[in-house]
This record gives sequence, C-alpha cells and structure tokens, in this order.
Amino acid sequence: MKLVFISNFFNHHQKFVSDVFYRECASYYFVSAEEMPEERKQLGYASLQAPYLIGAADLNSDILENCDAVVIGSAPSQLIQSIKRDKLIFYYSERPLKQGNSPLKYLYRFFRWRKRDFGVRQLYMLCASAYTAADYAKFHLYKNCSYQWGYFPEAKAYAPEELFKKKHSSEILWCGRFLDWKHPDDALYAAKKLKDSGCRFRLTFIGTGEMEQALHRLTEELGLTEVVQFTGALSPEQVRRKMEQSGVFLLTSDHQEGWGAVLNEAMNAGCAVVASHAAGAVPVMVKHRQNGWIYPSGNIDALCRGIRYFLEHPEQQKMMGMQAYRSITDIWNAEVAAKRLIQLSEHILSGERFPDLYAEGPCSKAQMIKDDWFKDEEVID
Repeated sequence: MKLVFISNFFNHHQKFVSDVFYRECASYYFVSAEEMPEERKQLGYASLQAPYLIGAADLNSDILENCDAVVIGSAPSQLIQSIKRDKLIFYYSERPLKQGNSPLKYLYRFFRWRKRDFGVRQLYMLCASAYTAADYAKFHLYKNCSYQWGYFPEAKAYAPEELFKKKHSSEILWCGRFLDWKHPDDALYAAKKLKDSGCRFRLTFIGTGEMEQALHRLTEELGLTEVVQFTGALSPEQVRRKMEQSGVFLLTSDHQEGWGAVLNEAMNAGCAVVASHAAGAVPVMVKHRQNGWIYPSGNIDALCRGIRYFLEHPEQQKMMGMQAYRSITDIWNAEVAAKRLIQLSEHILSGERFPDLYAEGPCSKAQMIKDDWFKDEEVID
C-alpha cells in the first residue's frame, strides 16, 4: 500500500497517525501545503519534522503517479487537480456547514463541489466530524461512501490506578483558543452557579485568544477570582500533565467546532468530560453517562448539572473517566485508525464497493447525524 496524505500544515494532531502509516505502508508521504499559522504557534504548537514530511513544492509527479491512494484535507485547488482521476481518493473534511446552510451559497457549493469531483472513479469521504455526512447529503454527495474519521493525537498508555491517584476530583479544566464559538464564558457562568450553590472546585483555563481580556473581566464581575485561574498558552506536554491532574474536563463549543481533538486528549488522560452536543467529535466519541456527560450546546443549566453531578459523585467521575480512557486506548487512536484505513483501501482497490468493515470508530460507515440529535430530557437532582 502506497499512500499520500495532503493537508494544510503538519502538527501533533496528525503526527501519530502519520507515524503508523509510515511504518505500515510500503510508501507514505505527508504533503504540507503551507506553513503553520502564527496563531497555532502561540498556542504552543511545535514545528515538527518527520522522514515522510514534504512541502507542496517538493511533491513531484512520480510520488502521485506511483501511489495507490491519496487522502486530501485542506489543500490548494491546483494541487488537487494534479492528482489523476483514476486514483483512489479520500477527501478528509470537517463539516462544511458550520454556520448553517445559507440558501445564497447552496447553488455555488453544489456546482463547485461537483466540478471538483467530476471524473474521479473511486471517491470516498473521511468525516472529521459526526455531522459531515449529513451536511454533504444535503448536496446529494458521498452517500454510502462516507466513513467516520477524526483527529488522532497521541494516545498514551497509563497504569490506570496510578493515573487516577494524580487526579483531584474538584479540579475542572477548560482548554483551547478563546473564541466566541468555543464559549469559554459558558464555563464561567456555570462556575458562578456552582459557587453560589456551595460546590467546592477550582476551574482552570488554558489558552489564549481574542476573548482573553473579556474573560478576565467577567471572572472579576462574577466574583470568581478565588476559584478560577488562567495559565495562558502551554505546550502540548504541559497541557497533558494538567489533564492528568484534573478530574473534570469541559468542551463548550458550538457547531463551529469541526472535531475538537482536545477531547481525545482529555479522555485519554482519564478526565470525566462534560461536552457540548454540537462539537463534531462528541456524537461519535462520547456516550452519555457511560464515558462522559453530554449537554445541549449553550444550555448553561444543563452544563452546570453535568459538572455538579461529577463534583458530587466522585466515584462516577472516576468510573466515567476510566471508560473515557478505554474509549481512546481501545478504538479512537492513531494505531487503530491508520490500520483500518489501510485495510479499507485494500478492500476498495480489490474491487469491493462501499465496504462495511467496522461497527463503530474510525472507518466505520458514517451516520446521518442531525444538529438537534441530542435531547436533554433527564434532570438529575
């Protein structure tokens, strides 16, 4: 199996799955179409090197001519057009309708995507969001040939009992860029309710971004300075250590969160996650009250309920944290994902159309999940 993976820039969310491809494939290249944005560098993303990593300028025709399959993420149109139409092609996409399906843009998207796909004989979709398949289905695209994918940061193997000895059940963590669609302020409003109801906890924010000063002001206005701290940007290694110490992790993003790789990392670190239903990873990775807690995006009372449940039930916090850890080590990791994609590709290249090889996880058939799929009907006293 000879594979080429083309995307915008190379980072630690792609490194580990690429390492497996490089080990398992006869030939593997990751083509980085651009330099890493400065914003990502400020968040602690390191510039990585790898033997399979090349820039778009170094991608010669022989590499594309000799490969068996190409995975295409975010890449310039001229680069995509250079790929022969008879190759096995996987598009790798988050949901395209993060801001809704505007009628003004519908026809433009409809014809642009068809023009891009015209003439490709073996075309499939790798969904980097639980909502990708349903979004593209609105344009009558990739039906029956969409497969679940995602992002696969490092999946560490811990001695579970040693990991949970490090944890503080009252430590709550939020991590990411401070952007309005990630709703870090929702965590502060929930913290206010928890504090007023007598809950004991500490909430830590890791990150930076355009809302940073507003969040500091809101923390003071809500009287939360004694229970909330801001660390600024940290390296991925420092973030992971903080996750290992925290009992509860919050993911508060709305539908503009394509996936949310930080969720993989928090679950791998054994955190009990309280996650918005709208983030792209949540419908496929989190099972409500089994390996985490899901709440309707934007519902502060429901967010607060989930956090309070874990604070008041530390045994359930540990149990769901353990199940979250196993979800990553058993299925949602780079090793499983890469080997499954190789196997899926081999089935397709052997002549099998639309293989259905896995019941869940990476490379399982993608489901048509709608925006309003989660109904929070259960109220916990």
